[in-house]
Amino acid sequence: MKLLPLPPRMDEQPKRSSERQSRLPEQREWKKKLQRSVDRLRDSFCRQHALDLIFTEDGDTHLNAYIYTSLDDNVEEPEWFPSLIFQELFMKLTRMASIATDMFIGRERFATVLLMRLTETVILWLSDDQTFWEEIEEGPKPLGPLGLQQLYLDMEFVLLFSSQGRYLSRNLHQVIKNIIARAIDAVAATGVDPYSTLPEDDWFAEVAQIAIKMLTGKANFGNVERDVTSPTASVSAKSVSSIVSHGSNEFSH
Repeated sequence: MKLLPLPPRMDEQPKRSSERQSRLPEQREWKKKLQRSVDRLRDSFCRQHALDLIFTEDGDTHLNAYIYTSLDDNVEEPEWFPSLIFQELFMKLTRMASIATDMFIGRERFATVLLMRLTETVILWLSDDQTFWEEIEEGPKPLGPLGLQQLYLDMEFVLLFSSQGRYLSRNLHQVIKNIIARAIDAVAATGVDPYSTLPEDDWFAEVAQIAIKMLTGKANFGNVERDVTSPTASVSAKSVSSIVSHGSNEFSH
């Protein structure tokens, strides 16, 4: 005669349920700790990459007021292209996005936040750099119309590629707009009407878009004929080396 297994005691099920419930707060706490650790790791990663972009090995900065204040000393108008540090930022983010596509399958949100935080870290540094703004607003060589146009272009470039990459946060958008507004006020304080010298918004968008295509190797110059150096015209079919030459000299100062 086979002995059938005894049915579970009635008091065992509530006991097991009670054990599971007692573990829930502990599991939630561990999950919070893990999330905080991930956030700290991500922030540390972004700070390190931002520092590598902003500072040289000697402790000088690639992102300084001279990039912009020196432009109005030129006899000829520069060939317009985003400043080198923002080209580097774009290329770094593009590489990271490509790697993240393979590494974070199903965790796209994590990759998006990573790209967003790195971009914010660089732009917030610019926004909060007291030395930068002291030189722009009160230095012996204040920001002029050409410097303003370059800074405006750099910020619109960041807005465009972060928007296209889908990691443009509201905070980043607002900080960039604040930077542009502060630069415009700095030029206005010198007695120059900044709006009389700035090109239309479409010009910034077009130059920024051409820059993205050039930097990613997707530019098609066959149908582009007008001159990039003119704020009232479209981007020309000049060679990459010619157009980028304006930005390539910035890190030497």
